[in-house]
Amino acid sequence: QVQLVESGGGLVQAGGSLRLSCAASGRTSNSHAMGWFRRAPGKEREFVAAITWSGGSTYYADSVKGRFTISRDNAKNTVYLQMNSLKPEDTAVYYCAARYAPITGQRLGVMSSYNDWGQGTQVTVSS
Repeated sequence: QVQLVESGGGLVQAGGSLRLSCAASGRTSNSHAMGWFRRAPGKEREFVAAITWSGGSTYYADSVKGRFTISRDNAKNTVYLQMNSLKPEDTAVYYCAARYAPITGQRLGVMSSYNDWGQGTQVTVSS
């Protein structure tokens, strides 16, 4: 099992930036990939981005491509989500998640592909 702790959320004006962090501890050596998801008020949780620990392949939702960047620091067992040009519609609770066994990149966009989840961090973008 992997324990995940998100940080870096907060309140920012539209057009601003935030960087979220997700620190993983526990059996991280068994983890294949990490993902970020978000849940906006009144909406379902949706995929944002994912990255594999080995090779660093990245995947993004269309809504964040060109604005968000996912990265990882293997030595620190930490995954980051750099969010630029934020919009009010990016307001949500952001969650990181860990996937153990290797799967195709397309499947990393599916919530049920993940084994462990963090508690979430709130991001609020004001207009």
